[in-house]
Amino acid sequence: MTGLRERKKQQTYDALSQAAIALFLERGFDAVPVTDVAAAVDVSKPTLFKYFPSKEDLVMHRIADHRREAARIVRDASVPPVAALRERFLTGLAEREPTTGLNDHPQVVAYYNLVFTTPALATRLREFMDDDERALAEVLGGDLTAELLSAQLLSTQRILAYRNWSAISAGRSADDRYPTAVSEAEAAFDRLG
Repeated sequence: MTGLRERKKQQTYDALSQAAIALFLERGFDAVPVTDVAAAVDVSKPTLFKYFPSKEDLVMHRIADHRREAARIVRDASVPPVAALRERFLTGLAEREPTTGLNDHPQVVAYYNLVFTTPALATRLREFMDDDERALAEVLGGDLTAELLSAQLLSTQRILAYRNWSAISAGRSADDRYPTAVSEAEAAFDRLG
């Protein structure tokens, strides 16, 4: 059971994140100083930085929850890496997992638009992707073949997700895009297999 102190910390963490994302979506990432985020939750700037080491972390923690996910999936799988990641991606599409790009909830679309169109956030996203690629390569054996396969697998997922997000952000519904998303994912993973 979580104690009162831990629950209060989690509440502050959640409140800071929600306030930050709401302000960034309303005014733009670069237009909102962290002091405004801290003030919105009635905490000091040093307190904010105890929870989030940087302004970018106020946004990117939602994606950080998925860091090294491919490496974990492959490590824990009882099937070959391509099959394991294919299965996970297809399941993610069916569940409208935001990381697949196939989620048309307005807040999710706005969030990813913020990440993709803000240079500082896009740079941080690239750092996450590079870390994911290294972690997967390590699980695959750490040699040149592992590095190449890791790059191919994660680039495939990234391209598929971005194609889905682009269609959604252009106005298509997730349900309408789903058959195409599945077809594209199956074709892409077939090429890797």
